[in-house]
Amino acid sequence: MHNAAVKVKRTTMKDDIALVNLVKKGDKKAYNALVLKYQDRLVYSVYKFSKDFELAQDITQEAFIKAYKNIEKFRGDSQFYTWIYRIAINTAKNVLSTKARASEVYDNDTADHLLSESASTIENPENILQADQLRSEINKALQSLPEDIRVTLSLREFDGLSYEGIADVLNCPIGTVRSRIHKGREILDKIFSRYNQSNAEVRKQ
Repeated sequence: MHNAAVKVKRTTMKDDIALVNLVKKGDKKAYNALVLKYQDRLVYSVYKFSKDFELAQDITQEAFIKAYKNIEKFRGDSQFYTWIYRIAINTAKNVLSTKARASEVYDNDTADHLLSESASTIENPENILQADQLRSEINKALQSLPEDIRVTLSLREFDGLSYEGIADVLNCPIGTVRSRIHKGREILDKIFSRYNQSNAEVRKQ
């Protein structure tokens, strides 16, 4: 299964590089093929940052335009999607005018995602209040994290990117990615621990 996945990944990368090479020679149809291949996926990823579908579409379009203008900078040592993803996320950060708004988007998305992972403990109606309190605590904790840790954690936990993919997107060593994720998870694990302990005490009453 792993070997098959690696083969598909290599084939996709090879196909993309072939298209990029055609684009560099002036073939606009080849670039249109790349846009059609990744546009929907990229809009979805950007939407998780912007929380505005139309804005996500605009940002994605701008990212593809930037990528086209800078296509010569694509060296082919990573997947095309990883490269365009990095451009789109950086564009999204610039468009989201205030750091507060960007932080809020990250925090709410990641909080909801983490809550979904513990859904079995909050499905009961009597635990809805505790779930709201947990969401609030997670948001506070995420807001207290340095932006680099918060962004890295979101890319891993919410976007599901590999460590290598995150390192490529953020242009930092894999070791740095691992360290940031470890620190972020440590903080969030403490929150879940307190939440579970609180739930246990409530049930004993």
